[in-house]
Amino acid sequence: MEERFSLCVERIKEIGSEPQLKEPFGSYFVQVASFLLEIAEIYKKTAERQKKDLKEEKIWNEEACRRLYGELSEDRYANSYADPAYAAGLMGKDWGRLLSFVYGEMFSLPPYAAEEDLFEILIRMEWFVEIYCIFAEYEQEWDEKAAYESVRECCYYFVYDYMDVETEKRVGEKVEPSFDFAYRLIMEADLSDPGYLYRYGEYITDNQIETVKLLNEMSVEEIGKMADTYTEGYRIGFIKGNKDLSKKKVVNIIYPIGFERVVKRAIENFEGMGLQPTLMRNSHSIFHKRGTGVNGYYSSSPNRQFEYDHREDDALFLDKRLVNRKLEALKEAYIKYEDISAKHGGPAWIEVFGEKDFLPADKPEALSLSEKQQKLSVYFAAESGKIINSYIPGEERSYTIIAYPIPEIGKDYREIMKDTITLNTLPYEEYENVQQLMIDALDRCEYVRVLGMNGNRTDLKIELCKLDDPHRMTKFENCVADVNIPVGEVFTSPVLKGTEGLLHVKKVYLRDLSYENLEITFGDGMIKAYGCTNYEDEEQNRKYVKDHILQHHNSIPMGEFAIGTNTAAYVMGRKYGIEDKLPILIAEKTGPHFAVGDTCYSHGEDVAVYNPDGKEIIARDNEVSILRKDEENKDKAYFQCHTDITIPYDELLRLYGVTAEGEEISFIEKGRFVLPGTEMLNEAFGE
Repeated sequence: MEERFSLCVERIKEIGSEPQLKEPFGSYFVQVASFLLEIAEIYKKTAERQKKDLKEEKIWNEEACRRLYGELSEDRYANSYADPAYAAGLMGKDWGRLLSFVYGEMFSLPPYAAEEDLFEILIRMEWFVEIYCIFAEYEQEWDEKAAYESVRECCYYFVYDYMDVETEKRVGEKVEPSFDFAYRLIMEADLSDPGYLYRYGEYITDNQIETVKLLNEMSVEEIGKMADTYTEGYRIGFIKGNKDLSKKKVVNIIYPIGFERVVKRAIENFEGMGLQPTLMRNSHSIFHKRGTGVNGYYSSSPNRQFEYDHREDDALFLDKRLVNRKLEALKEAYIKYEDISAKHGGPAWIEVFGEKDFLPADKPEALSLSEKQQKLSVYFAAESGKIINSYIPGEERSYTIIAYPIPEIGKDYREIMKDTITLNTLPYEEYENVQQLMIDALDRCEYVRVLGMNGNRTDLKIELCKLDDPHRMTKFENCVADVNIPVGEVFTSPVLKGTEGLLHVKKVYLRDLSYENLEITFGDGMIKAYGCTNYEDEEQNRKYVKDHILQHHNSIPMGEFAIGTNTAAYVMGRKYGIEDKLPILIAEKTGPHFAVGDTCYSHGEDVAVYNPDGKEIIARDNEVSILRKDEENKDKAYFQCHTDITIPYDELLRLYGVTAEGEEISFIEKGRFVLPGTEMLNEAFGE
């Protein structure tokens, strides 16, 4: 590889010195070559640091970060070939899309250079040289159609040929602790100096630097409190889920860069439970990324519009053959790591919130999946879910998730962090008792009705399951602070038949994207219509919702109905004016919420789950998830998505249940809890 690398670097140097290709392509290749030579130089310096006794901070520092990611900054991106609109304006739509994809993929290289991963750098450099040679071959006798197809085919086979290696490596990072780049950094670096952040090779901003500074001001006890809440939630999740933690040896930690002090303590806690951590990086590459979602430890984005523009780059070549190749590679990878995968306990997430609102520009020049490709994407998600579940069984794994603010949230950052820590560590006993009163009343109800107010047009009927033995069975789970931190909700899987009506939220932030006047209409529990008012064009709004909430499916069910009880979280949001910034993890506790997609018990429906009162929660399935037991229709049981949508208390006119006798039992009226025994939940409103 070293020989190939040296030859490749020399060839890329020649691109800038030899007679250029004709415009508009010549300038493009010179620009990409310049970027790759920068990557090559910084890789070599990183690889030689031990020989010359150099500290990584001298190589990976603010200046290097600015050089490598500067072109993606908001003030420069519109004039970068990484922007498909700019590239298309110079080279035409087809060439612009294709070559913008190639350049966009190159921005996955800085982290690989930081890890000294020569293989990942080399295969992309060789791919670029191959594309350049195709252009040079057609330079004298230009045949645009033939040249385009040759380059597109080159991109296809770059992904196809390396899919097995890339997939095996990715699965290994997820399940095998020996992939330890981040582990060594966390455990060995001087975490008191924010300079260590640059050693990740990621884009570093004030969000990460100021987070490190604030955490360094905290005492060992305060850091311990944050970490202990997080790791205890994971442990208790196994207990409440009736799962055996002693069988597990691995936990996958997903965290925001900047929280290393907390993660280091959490690692020590997990190791005390007999769990070794795996820490894989959030993928920036075509091989592993899915949309704009996070799937590993992560930093701030250099430009969220860049990520949005390239979220469906695989539309360039996605076909059934490639999908089958990806699935075969995934299965082979899990076969290789079969033993350790069986001991994988599931993920432990730390989320952040507070980023500025982002309404993406939906550019026609950006690649987007065709209807046929959307179906292939849905098919891949379903089939890959089955493969993963067969090696990391859903009925045996658990998870936990907790969230904290970042400095971008504004001037009250420090106070918000302090209040969030308090929120995440609320004593759960009182909530558990009050929520049990609600569950006892809900168990008497056949359905629940939810009505909006103050401009919220929600009018929903949620059908509940029947209880054959109310003394031993219950419909709702009493959720305190375990897998979903902070405390505060009761939830169920609704019966789909009879669940109907309109869900409307005036403004909501889901998966880092904002929605104005989000509307979803249900019929027999399935989504029948949807839209929002983000854009002027109605069809564009529908596409936005379908792409990011329905995940390209034509319809998905209401997988969960819950009543959030954490009024303290709601009041915190109002106190600082950050209601729209709260992550769904917290926001879902600040009113009733509805999840579209799979149920909360996805792939674990057959595991008996009990509330603290000893009753079994029987509402773990719905009419769709139960199809997993139907051999002819089992492929229709799961959607591999679950998105929670919350109605805040101040938009809630009434939430009440109706019994078989027609009695109405009110739980919330005009944003306040009215069921006798739940009055303590209103105390936060008075503060």
